[in-house]
Amino acid sequence: MKIALLGYGKMGQTIERVALERGHDVVTRIGRNDSIEDIQKADVVIEFTAPDSAVSNIKFCADMGLPVVCGTTGWNEELQEVTDYINSKNGTLVHASNFSLGVNLFFELNRKLAAMMAPYEEYRISMEEIHHTEKKDAPSGTAVTLAQGISEFTRLNKWHLGIDSESDSLPIDAQRIEDVKGTHSIHYSSIIDDIEIKHTAHSRDGFAIGAVIAAEWITKHKGIFTMKDVLNLS
Repeated sequence: MKIALLGYGKMGQTIERVALERGHDVVTRIGRNDSIEDIQKADVVIEFTAPDSAVSNIKFCADMGLPVVCGTTGWNEELQEVTDYINSKNGTLVHASNFSLGVNLFFELNRKLAAMMAPYEEYRISMEEIHHTEKKDAPSGTAVTLAQGISEFTRLNKWHLGIDSESDSLPIDAQRIEDVKGTHSIHYSSIIDDIEIKHTAHSRDGFAIGAVIAAEWITKHKGIFTMKDVLNLS
């Protein structure tokens, strides 16, 4: 498979290494200020850039007839616009707040725990997420996905940044610490006891492997998907 990397920072470089290890060719590596003409040589584009450029990048790839795996977060408000555009071009997109296989299993664990805990309103629910200082959005896309999973089953139908409790809103303590790859913790606290689930990323490799697996998968499908589809998670 011929892969174009749209975004060649630390994440892009890790994806390149993983892709080569899995026997693929990386035909172009496009930084923010580089030419994108060579993208036409690719079978699929893996996009990890910034929130302010992701939407235009996805649309450009759709115009070129190229399937896109997008790992950039922070553009959820434009998801419907992107969906309509991809559909109008008969294009293909896999987007996810996190491509790590472990995190996507954690998403499902989070939903199942939220469903189990829903009847027990004596527990206060909160979240803590920690990322590296270069992370552009806060809370992270991963944290937002976790919050959405909790809101499906509990009284908390929205989220807010901070640690203060609100009756219908999940507090998310978003911390930025140098060289932290990503840690997410969900806490259920009562006077009697605490229950906690936690995912800690040790390197970028987990995200990169998931992105390349998504790229392998997307070449055989048409439409708009998430990692839940790629991993066939119910």
